[in-house]
Amino acid sequence: MGLRFRKSITLCKGVKLNLGTKSASVSVGRKGIHQSFSTTGRTTTSVGIPGTGVSYVKSVNMKKGFKNLFKKKDGKEDAAGKTGASGKEDTSGKAEAAATAAAEAEEAQRVYEEYTEQIAAMKHIHRVADEAVDWQEVLDRPAPAGGALAGLRADSKQAQEEWQTLHDTAEKVLAGDIDTYLEVVDEMKPYDDLLEYGSDFEVGTDDPKLLEVEFRVRSEEVIPPMEYVLDAKGRLKEKELTKSAYYDLVQDYVCSAVLRVARDSFALLPVERVVVHATDTILNTATGNDEEVTIVSAEIARADFEGVNFDRIDPSDMLGSLNSRMSFKKTQGFAPVKRLS
Repeated sequence: MGLRFRKSITLCKGVKLNLGTKSASVSVGRKGIHQSFSTTGRTTTSVGIPGTGVSYVKSVNMKKGFKNLFKKKDGKEDAAGKTGASGKEDTSGKAEAAATAAAEAEEAQRVYEEYTEQIAAMKHIHRVADEAVDWQEVLDRPAPAGGALAGLRADSKQAQEEWQTLHDTAEKVLAGDIDTYLEVVDEMKPYDDLLEYGSDFEVGTDDPKLLEVEFRVRSEEVIPPMEYVLDAKGRLKEKELTKSAYYDLVQDYVCSAVLRVARDSFALLPVERVVVHATDTILNTATGNDEEVTIVSAEIARADFEGVNFDRIDPSDMLGSLNSRMSFKKTQGFAPVKRLS
C-alpha cells in the first residue's frame, strides 16, 4: 500500500488527463523538512523555518493490527494461553497454579484492552486532526539573520537556503499553484495515520480551491469479523460478530475516515472544498463477482466544519447532513453509489 499522486487536467467535458508524479516526483522543502523514526513505531514528520519557530508537526503511532490479535491456535490453547499442550491444567502445586492463573488473567485483560482500544480508535478517527499550517505566517516571516542562527547551525548559508525553500513554497501555495499542492501532500503525507488501517490514497485536482481524495477502505482486511469478551471469571472468549454489529463497525470506520481526510486536507492546504471518495471491494450479487466500487462520495466545504464538536458527533449523521452520497443497510452494509462530480 502507499500514496499515489496525480495532477488531473480537464481537456474537455468528461475527459481528464492524469499526470502521475511517482516516477518524477519533486520534493519541496527537502532541507527544511525532516522525518524521524523511533523503535516504538512512532513516526514524526516536521517542517520548519530555522530561527523562526514556525513549524508543522505530524506524529503517527503505528498500532498493531487486528491480525496480531486474532490468531489461529495450536491444540486446545486459546488466545490467553489457558491450557498446556496436553489440554490439561498443570496441578504440580497450588502456588504454581495460582501464579499461572494470574498470568493468564493478566494476559487476557491485556488482549481485551488492546482490542477495545483499537475498536474505539477505528470509530473515532475523525476526532484527531493535524495542526493547521498558516502559510501566510510562513510567508511573512523574515529571513534568519546571522545572529539568530547561533547555537542552531554553523552554516548560515544552508539555513538561508532552507528558509528560502519554505518561503517560496508558501508563496506558491497561497497563489494556488496545483503542482505545489501535490508536492506538499507528497512530502508531508497528511493521510499516513490512515495507512495503519489498511487504506491507500490517490490525490488530485485541477482547481486550486478544491482537493479531490480517493481512498480504498479494504474493510475485509481492516474490520475484524470476531470480537473479544471477558467472562465472569476474567477468561478471554472469542465471539463472531453479528452482521449488524460488523456492518456498523464498517460504517463507523468509513464515515470517520472520510471526515478525517477532509480535516487533514483543510489543515495542510488553503482549499475551500474537499471531495472524498471511499471505495471498497464488495460482492455484486448480479454477477457473483467482487468489484471495486465507490461506497461513499462526499463534498465538504471548509465552512461545514466551523463550530463542530468532533468529540460528540456521529460521523454518519454528519455526512448525511452534508452534500454526500451513501447507501447503507445494517444487515447488508454499503451498496455502490454514483460519485459526486
